[in-house]
Amino acid sequence: MTRFIFSDLRRLWLGSVVVVLLIAFATALGVAVTLQERALRLGSARAADRFDLVVGAPGSETQLLLSSVFLQPSPLPLMSGDVLGKLASDPRVSWAAPVGFGDSFSGYPIVGTSMALVGNLSAMREGRMFSKAGEAVIGAAVTLPLGYEVKPTHGLAALGGETHTELAYRITGRMAPTGTSWDRAILVPIQSVWSLHGMGGDGHSAEAEGTAEEPGHDAHAGHAHAHVDPDAPIDEHWTAQTPGLPAILVKPKTIADAYKLRQDYRGNGTLAVFPGEVLTNLYGTLGDAKRVLSAVAVGAQILVAVAVLMVTVMHIGQRRRQIGALRALGAPQSAVLVIVWLELFILIALGIILGFAFGYGAAILLSMLFSGESGILLPVGFIRSDLASVAAIALFSAVLALAPALLAYRQSPAAALRA
Repeated sequence: MTRFIFSDLRRLWLGSVVVVLLIAFATALGVAVTLQERALRLGSARAADRFDLVVGAPGSETQLLLSSVFLQPSPLPLMSGDVLGKLASDPRVSWAAPVGFGDSFSGYPIVGTSMALVGNLSAMREGRMFSKAGEAVIGAAVTLPLGYEVKPTHGLAALGGETHTELAYRITGRMAPTGTSWDRAILVPIQSVWSLHGMGGDGHSAEAEGTAEEPGHDAHAGHAHAHVDPDAPIDEHWTAQTPGLPAILVKPKTIADAYKLRQDYRGNGTLAVFPGEVLTNLYGTLGDAKRVLSAVAVGAQILVAVAVLMVTVMHIGQRRRQIGALRALGAPQSAVLVIVWLELFILIALGIILGFAFGYGAAILLSMLFSGESGILLPVGFIRSDLASVAAIALFSAVLALAPALLAYRQSPAAALRA
């Protein structure tokens, strides 16, 4: 029987390949959507886990998270610079680091921050920490060598950003991989960022660079871009004269301290958020999108199943003489049922297996592209609950294959031979 089935499939190989590919692509769509959505959740959650509390000016919690943790360029309002000094000296805080952004180099964001953030974000894989105004540390995914000079461009060079000529940062170290957006960042002392944009430490400037601007505001208008001494030592004693900041990343000492700090800094010109809580709201949006895409995938699978069923029924009609000959030669009805059912089930099973392989490959490719752009590592993989999905699909396929098999089962040998 098995030899007859495979011989029949070889004889009808072109139609069999078409059926298998139709099922494979329909299955791959659903698998890719599920794996990619799960990978995005896990990757973003792991990236946000490195930061316990983010403090910024009142505004959008989501935008504060995307800009400060995931380094997505966007205008942010500024909070008073004295908040940094208060947080740094707060006994409930392990460390607090300022974040300033807006400049870039070769597509990599340049982030002004402090040694506290660099030291706690990741260990050094090469070189050393920056210690002067003209030095920089790069993330693991930045493809620049140590000693390379980085000339910052305001905004993005592709959008016609102005290149700063007052200072060129020299790369002194490379961090170990973190699996976050910071792997694609160039980290520099925030004092040099302030000086480069004419902000100094006098607190007179109301603007910060780049993403901290109001939309449409020219950060260079009215600023005196004085030369910055690249050998100037770094001073990280924050005072009331500290310029305005778009965000501060905070590491509380305990969980209780984290909740107290969030409560204390939600109001009076500041907004404190837990990245995990903000991500939960984003996951809700992703969940809605996933349901839409999953519905599309299910619809495609149903259409393919109907098409396969129709093609198979037509195929059975064309094989009535063959089925009649089998019955005339003594083959029992049950044998005809099994032959037809197995042929169709084998094709469906092959399509499902290929579909899972195609879907997995598509999810891997999409994750690699996303990671290359964002730096966030997206883990793609199957979990135990996926086995239940496979079992459900296999059961549905087995039932689906019964319809044409029962049609062949009910045909009488005489009627089939006369057809």
